[in-house]
Amino acid sequence: MEEMTEKEQIAILIDRYTDLQRIKAAENKGKEIEYQIKATKAKLEAMGIVTEDLNM
Repeated sequence: MEEMTEKEQIAILIDRYTDLQRIKAAENKGKEIEYQIKATKAKLEAMGIVTEDLNM
């Protein structure tokens, strides 16, 4: 498994921060959370990670 560079880690944290700010500012928080989940699942699946068993 490849290690992430510091710049890659920073980019991921900026994305996470942005996502949390979107949820915080959303009028319909539930809808925004569902959007974030769908987007994250799509990214994981594009990387070959099965997301079916990730539901809590």
